[in-house]
Amino acid sequence: MSPLVKRLEQELSRWPGVTLHAYRFGGTEFRLGHAEVGHVHVGGIVDIPFPGPIHDELLVEGLAQRHQWVPDSGWTTFRMHTERDLEHALWLMRLSYLRYVLKTADDARAQFDKESEQLGLNDSFKSLLAAFLRRAEKAAASD
Repeated sequence: MSPLVKRLEQELSRWPGVTLHAYRFGGTEFRLGHAEVGHVHVGGIVDIPFPGPIHDELLVEGLAQRHQWVPDSGWTTFRMHTERDLEHALWLMRLSYLRYVLKTADDARAQFDKESEQLGLNDSFKSLLAAFLRRAEKAAASD
């Protein structure tokens, strides 16, 4: 296992609610509850699922590539080779994590604002993720 993969695993294992599991095609899968945040293969290939609009924006901005085996899905791929790649892989994973964590956050708005700032999200990504915030706020209001 490469040192970059090991560090990615160590970092994600510290995120609240994230659990690590053996990935069926080799590597490690990261889950929040039953949802897969993404997975990393032993060679440093990081695969992350996103809803269509976020997936498409990542591709347009050159922040990820289409998944090589399921290119017409919401899956993206990113390859880690350097320290800078590790930081970007963590950014992508945190973007995936955010859409799931908003569903259970005590204060989804505060979580969204905090994470958006830490991730340095541009207006396009904020707008795309706002749909998850609205769902979380609507669910909280109906409780």
